[in-house]
Amino acid sequence: MNKNTEKDSAQNIDKILSIALTELSATKTLDSLNEWKVRYLGRKGIVVQLKRSISELPSKERPKFGQAINSASKILEQKLISQHTKVTSSDNKNIRESLDVTLPGVPINSGSLHPITQTIRDICEAFTSMGFEIIEGPEIELDYYNFQMLNIPKHHPARDGFNTLWIDQKDSNGERPMLLRTHTSPMQIRTMETQDPPIRLIVPGKVYRYEATDSSHEWHFSQIEGLAVDKDISFTDLKGTLYEFARKLFGEDVKVRFRCDYFPFVEPGAEMAIDWNSRTKDNDTKEENWIEILGAGMVHPKILKAVGYDTNKYTGFAFGIGVERIAMLKHGIDDIRLFYNNDIRFLGQF
Repeated sequence: MNKNTEKDSAQNIDKILSIALTELSATKTLDSLNEWKVRYLGRKGIVVQLKRSISELPSKERPKFGQAINSASKILEQKLISQHTKVTSSDNKNIRESLDVTLPGVPINSGSLHPITQTIRDICEAFTSMGFEIIEGPEIELDYYNFQMLNIPKHHPARDGFNTLWIDQKDSNGERPMLLRTHTSPMQIRTMETQDPPIRLIVPGKVYRYEATDSSHEWHFSQIEGLAVDKDISFTDLKGTLYEFARKLFGEDVKVRFRCDYFPFVEPGAEMAIDWNSRTKDNDTKEENWIEILGAGMVHPKILKAVGYDTNKYTGFAFGIGVERIAMLKHGIDDIRLFYNNDIRFLGQF
């Protein structure tokens, strides 16, 4: 390459640099700036191609040509940084100018717990504050634990009231030993078989009954079973525990009432009701409105003996709470089916 050729090469680099700088100054957005960077400074860009062409030149001309390319490359890189600052500053200014701070904010949709889940947590918190432990058990249960060990042997008439959903699997005797649990009480037996008193536990969980659904019945619902076994436990302890539970759930001034009831696994048995009109101080009416909220009683001695406890030494009480009943009362809901229809208009209220 002669002097004229070297001159032409230098002029070519100067021309490319001039065009590149003109195009760079015309960029107004980050996207166009990035396109320019790829075209001139990218791996396959014009500057890289020029650097690769150095090997085609005579050895004497390579240093000067290389210095010119490197100088042009540095100028382009510096100008790119400067232009990037200008473009981003312009974008931020446009954003600020287009933002009207007097406009109302965009509402953010927030999730919430299902009302049954929240009610379960409220009930569990009430009892754990009194020293009860939370445990869980299987939803597919054995007849042995669901009925027999709870003083409901085979062919006992009390079984008819549970409307049981049986698992279609028979044993060697042609009987179906497994079912969808009808209550969470089986965990009483499972715990007492493996643990010595004192025992204080609650068992939240799903239970299942073969029932037609209506405003007050569902084929599946939630229940919380409670059990306490220790020396010298009396019916007074049961009443005091459940009264404290009612106060925590429904207010300090709520009135409670106990009436005799029958359950095969307790003796004596009782139902507890609250006076709905006593819940608030602002209620001026003196009329009582008693609503049953749970069943309870002293653990039947047969059950304690069946798990190996000395009934001369230990006594206990048990109770069962329908969670949906509590939630319906607290929120003024008159149809249990609303909890499971998955209607966001309803669930969004909680």
